[in-house]
Amino acid sequence: SEEPNSISTCAVRSSRLKTRFCASSKSRVRGVGLGGVRFQNSRFFGSMGGQQLNAPVVDLAPTPDGRGYRLVAADGGVFSFGDAAFLGSMGGKPLNKPVVGIASDPATGGYWLVASDGGVFAYQAPFAGSAGALTLNSPVNGMSATPDGQGYWFVASDGGVFAYGNARFNGSAGAITLAAPITGMAADPATGGYWLLGADGGVFAYGAPFLGAG
Repeated sequence: SEEPNSISTCAVRSSRLKTRFCASSKSRVRGVGLGGVRFQNSRFFGSMGGQQLNAPVVDLAPTPDGRGYRLVAADGGVFSFGDAAFLGSMGGKPLNKPVVGIASDPATGGYWLVASDGGVFAYQAPFAGSAGALTLNSPVNGMSATPDGQGYWFVASDGGVFAYGNARFNGSAGAITLAAPITGMAADPATGGYWLLGADGGVFAYGAPFLGAG
């Protein structure tokens, strides 16, 4: 059985540490920062560690079969390893705000990028909407896809949650006084709910089981 703290897909990231923590496979990524990747009980497919980057790497998403992954940098550059196909990126293109997250589409093998202003860039994955034209109270800093790839959520640092496609809105921490900002989210494939992660290790569960917090 999976460990109690393993959650559905690689989808919890600490923007403060430039590190993303992944779960819900038997092999778990321990962290990604500045293009380096460290694994525990998993195959290593490569990294950008030691190479010159135009912008820091901010997130990682595995392929649906777990035999590859993609890194995304703040300038929208995408780096593919293993069986992860490169399908395009925003690298070298003008952005209104930096890219902060990436999520894989389990249905198509494509992926989405999300920027801190809520703008979404879809690569062989369905575009279901974005918050790019809205004025946000706080920047977006995490993204997660639904299990069938027909929708996605993203979360802002104030705990606000934005749902698109068939991603169900189950609640948010947007109206709560937080002890620390929200830094990421993860979807629960069993319930269709999700968890939000605070920088202080606090976890907020919406339509998903609460299993504890740091």
